[in-house]
Amino acid sequence: MNPISTFPVKTKPHIRYVLTDIDDTLTIKGRLPAVVFAAMEDLQRAGIRVIPITGRPAGWCDHIARMWPVDGLVGENGAFYFRYDGRGKKMIRRYWKSKEERGVDRAKLDAIREKVLAGVPGCAVAADQAYREADLAIDFCEDVPALPMPSVEAVKAIFEADGATAKISSIHVNGWFGDYDKLSMSRLMFEEEFKVDMDAVRDQVIFCGDSPNDSPMFGFFPHSVGVANVRAFESQLAALPTWVTLSEGGMCIAEIVNVNLDIGRR
Repeated sequence: MNPISTFPVKTKPHIRYVLTDIDDTLTIKGRLPAVVFAAMEDLQRAGIRVIPITGRPAGWCDHIARMWPVDGLVGENGAFYFRYDGRGKKMIRRYWKSKEERGVDRAKLDAIREKVLAGVPGCAVAADQAYREADLAIDFCEDVPALPMPSVEAVKAIFEADGATAKISSIHVNGWFGDYDKLSMSRLMFEEEFKVDMDAVRDQVIFCGDSPNDSPMFGFFPHSVGVANVRAFESQLAALPTWVTLSEGGMCIAEIVNVNLDIGRR
């Protein structure tokens, strides 16, 4: 991982998209700083699309798509994308799996939930689970005392033993049934909403993330950026980001906008 200060000057004018994780990438200790919201507005004003790529639930994503300065977002680690059409005053919702398939998956995830809660002391169902449509989120440090990494890995292993996909974020272990992830749904969103092939424009994208569930994005985008706190997960990342910021959490996006893309608020 190279210091973000070495981001090539010649690349800056070609960036057209900023994709970013939310928790501990845009946020700091669970809060979204005003400077981050301002940075996203600056990006949009400069004609750069801003697209969060998050593990957060559908209920949150509906709000974010409507209220934040974003051009859509991917939620629940790739289960769907939402984009609000301001002109048509409608929410575009695209799911990887049908409502019926998600219902079948929910029954299986409910059974896994009981195994996890019985098998890993100290974990809990995430507080935002009520607003999820496709996955199960197990909290290991957001609203519970932080668990040691062996316990977090044990949660992941229970999901996988029952045939589910499981990914570790900075706060949750998320599990689901399906062959999608953040990258596959991002591809679909680019194709359907922006009418572009992601392979053809990946040099125009900056992706920011912080944890193992961001690995597919780190591996795909040459201009991938890890916030400073990504170092805590370095040994667990299947692919490392190309660059790393000096700042932790939400200051990453401000650092990129104000320093590396030269789009500071004037």
